[in-house]
Amino acid sequence: MTGTAPPQWQQHAPDSVLLDGFHALKHALRFGAEVRAAVAVDKGAALALAGKLAPDVAGELERLLVEVDARTLRELVPRVHPTGVAALAARRERAANLAALAARTAPVVVLDNPRNLGNVGAVVRLAAGTGAAGVLTTGDMDPWHPNAVRAGAGLHYATAVERVALDELPEGPLLALDPEGEDIRSMTIPSGALLAFGSERHGISPELRARSDQLVSLPMRPQVSSYNLATSVAMTLFHWTCGGAS
Repeated sequence: MTGTAPPQWQQHAPDSVLLDGFHALKHALRFGAEVRAAVAVDKGAALALAGKLAPDVAGELERLLVEVDARTLRELVPRVHPTGVAALAARRERAANLAALAARTAPVVVLDNPRNLGNVGAVVRLAAGTGAAGVLTTGDMDPWHPNAVRAGAGLHYATAVERVALDELPEGPLLALDPEGEDIRSMTIPSGALLAFGSERHGISPELRARSDQLVSLPMRPQVSSYNLATSVAMTLFHWTCGGAS
């Protein structure tokens, strides 16, 4: 019924994750998310978009989407996506994510106390796209925050994403990105490596640096201070996908 949010939205569980926009919902469905409620300002337009970009999930969208008016959608989400679509899905179980990381066959990205939710989401997209095992964050920022999920286009469901303490990091060689490290072009990245990245401003924390097995540097022109966090992750994972994995 147009103008009224579905009952599931009003009664959603506290572990629900906001999927902001058509593309976030599309990816969540593709990678097995339990979608609890979904709304659209124009269901017909959303289904037409699915027909062009995601016919594999068009049937599920037809079943899930409830049409609401623009005012109702603005009351449900803090910032309406241009596609006029939003949904709620169950957050992936922490135990299952950590178990998958322990049994991984690809590197894990570790973000040391990240401060920008958009960067976190961008890194999740990179991890999902390149086939990295997951993204772990330290510090107080929740990597499943709605702004991170929006920036990640729902691809949190395509890889393992969790916040951990340093003593919860999975086993494996820890490679920390640092300007003083060995040039990445001269080395091979082990398949089970933990690839740790600090923020642009502060870099790797002393605690994580002390725990690292090796410091690794990216090629950079003299007098350039740093790369964007997501750019650094992209360069490192590209090196791995081009044969840097053993």
